[in-house]
Amino acid sequence: MSTRRTTIIFEKGGEEHTVDTLRIALEGAKERKIDTVLISTSTGETGLQAVEVFKGSGIKLIFVRHQTGYPSRGKQMMPAEVREKLEKAGKIVTCTDVLTGGVEVGVGRQRPEKEQPLETGLPFIVPPVNVVVANTLRLFSQGTKVCAEIAMMAADCDAVDIDKPVVAVAGSHAGADTALVVTPAASNRIRDLKLHEFLAKPL
Repeated sequence: MSTRRTTIIFEKGGEEHTVDTLRIALEGAKERKIDTVLISTSTGETGLQAVEVFKGSGIKLIFVRHQTGYPSRGKQMMPAEVREKLEKAGKIVTCTDVLTGGVEVGVGRQRPEKEQPLETGLPFIVPPVNVVVANTLRLFSQGTKVCAEIAMMAADCDAVDIDKPVVAVAGSHAGADTALVVTPAASNRIRDLKLHEFLAKPL
């Protein structure tokens, strides 16, 4: 038995596809009777656009943002006023970026503060496993890596059901250009993570 479905391919990735990607995610979730959509949103702008697109749909929105301290020490990229708006529309997950933000990456890639002598920086010699996984997923698109990542982050925080698929939405550093049907798993159970099908992605 087989199913014929359509994947939307954007000729070039970028935030200009955000609204289209969100609409594709909405229609894909409805078609598959999926009740939860994960939205990667660093500053909250993509999240706010998702609120408008999904308004009245009955679909649960989970907004996944960076850990505090990314990219600047002690700073949270999402302003407090945006967080308040998103909390009224769904759930916010704040969690360590499991593929690109943990101690393994910090040890290998963290640069010293400017006032420190350059020689105190640790060399990046052998990439840790999480970096290998991240770069492998980036072969499909940056958003593919982030979709897998936010599915694990949400599972780590007990914010999503790990026994049924969700739609994950992410992009190429800003906005959204990738939508993927995923069955989440906790990061320490990454082999249980299932990437089922692309709804949209950049070429």
